[in-house]
Amino acid sequence: MHNIIRDAETRMRKTIESFKTEIAKLRTGRATPSILDHVRVDYYGSDMPINQVANVTVSDARTLTITAWEKKMVPVIEKAILNSGLGLNPTSTGDLIRVPMPALNEERRKELIKVVRAEGEAGRVSIRNVRREANAELKELLKAKDMTEDEERRLSDEVQKITDKFVAEVDQLLSAKETDLMSI
Repeated sequence: MHNIIRDAETRMRKTIESFKTEIAKLRTGRATPSILDHVRVDYYGSDMPINQVANVTVSDARTLTITAWEKKMVPVIEKAILNSGLGLNPTSTGDLIRVPMPALNEERRKELIKVVRAEGEAGRVSIRNVRREANAELKELLKAKDMTEDEERRLSDEVQKITDKFVAEVDQLLSAKETDLMSI
């Protein structure tokens, strides 16, 4: 019975981690290598993340520097960044690619906030789905007479408390990211 709650809590924690990585990808005007995490590069016929074919570093607050491990990968990496939909314009000088982070205008910030809110809602829905599944498992145990109604009610309340805690964490991360987007 307690395994159900532990499993639900673990799955909710994974949802939070996934949400953190998703909002970290959103560009705030500051240079962070994680912005390019989801950009894939064609490397000898297979799609690879940029960080597996090049070294991505922050040279200053608004510039990323990418050093390809193979010189012939420079134009491929450049093209992948251009086509990523992030609105970034990489420039290459030999075997080094510089990616300046353009300042965000008000309209783009509001678009990003909408995206962040959508990600937040997806995180909340995912957490609620875990709660629903845990409660369904508890009901099955009750139906099979493996626990009493009082135990089922107490464990359901515990699942709800865990759910509330993780939903509050999503809300906190969401407001922090919105503040970050609007402050730049």
